[in-house]
Amino acid sequence: MGVLQTKPEFATVLAEKQVKPGQTITLNCKTNTEVFIPTWEKNGQKLECVEGKHKIKQIGKTCILEIANAQEGDEGNYTLNLNNKEGTASCSAMVTVELNEWRTVEWKEKPMIENLRSFKIGSDKVSELRFLLYGPVGAGKSSVINTIKSIFERRQFINCLASAESSKSYTIYYQKYSVAQGKFFPFAFNDIMGVEKEKCEGVLTDDIISALKGHVKEDYQFFSTHPLSKDSTYYLTNPSLSDMMHCLVNVIPADKLVLIKGDFIRKIKAVRQAARRMGMPQVVFLTRVDRACPMAKANLRNVYKSKKIRDKMYECSNLLGIPLNCIFPVGNYHEETGMNEDINCLMLDALTKITDWANDYVVKCSNKQVHVE
Repeated sequence: MGVLQTKPEFATVLAEKQVKPGQTITLNCKTNTEVFIPTWEKNGQKLECVEGKHKIKQIGKTCILEIANAQEGDEGNYTLNLNNKEGTASCSAMVTVELNEWRTVEWKEKPMIENLRSFKIGSDKVSELRFLLYGPVGAGKSSVINTIKSIFERRQFINCLASAESSKSYTIYYQKYSVAQGKFFPFAFNDIMGVEKEKCEGVLTDDIISALKGHVKEDYQFFSTHPLSKDSTYYLTNPSLSDMMHCLVNVIPADKLVLIKGDFIRKIKAVRQAARRMGMPQVVFLTRVDRACPMAKANLRNVYKSKKIRDKMYECSNLLGIPLNCIFPVGNYHEETGMNEDINCLMLDALTKITDWANDYVVKCSNKQVHVE
């Protein structure tokens, strides 16, 4: 008589794994029967077992896959398929392999705050370095400003209202946000209307370039139908170096990079070309990293150990043509009600670098005749 077969089912399923390089990955689960043919897949393809690397075992009703000496290439989604005459069953789990930290961050905010507090601009023509934030709606431009002001004012700051998940820009007026904590900090951020998905509406390229050159006065209302006119009372005809922007900050959501294409890419490249002609530094703040990577969500200090975040940075670099060392993954306050030092340190790490670059630009411009079209 043959062995009575029952349809295979899982008593326990595969669990997600996060391992360090060199460790052994062990995936296991229990079934309701010992009679089945097991097959393993990685990322939807049959797992090609390598001697000394992979070991597949079945002990009674338990299926086991061991992967020795975990490396970056072992990361992926693993699936176990069970099959017998009565039916099939499958379950999957994600394996994440931490990279060796490939960019270091000082995870102590006090020294960075003190360095920024004592920062001296290299020209007496400029009292504060100015950064223009630009990107799609919902990328986190306003949240970046809120986070920075929260860091220096030591409390949650929400006066720069964010658009959350809306497809329409919450920012319609041109606003400057300076930073103070009992003492004035020498930098300020300008929030600008976002680019909207529908028909690539929102802020116009001409208005962004005018803002870079210092032609746009505060409280100007943006329109998606027409740019700021030279006849407008909000148009500054002869801007000084102090009126100009000193660094362009592209704010890009890490979890929505795949949606950034077409007209928006052409728009952002046109702005980049204008900034390049001015010799202005350009950087990317890669936001929403906690939504793009489970490792970063579990612990923000894993951001430079994450293959997924590194891949997002490479993708962003290729998409926008911005060097990798000018791309900074950051976290913003959006769920928290208290202060979080890890969020602060990641933002401060980016801020200390772009402050130096903006200052270099100011020094360069102040040493030569600045002509703004």
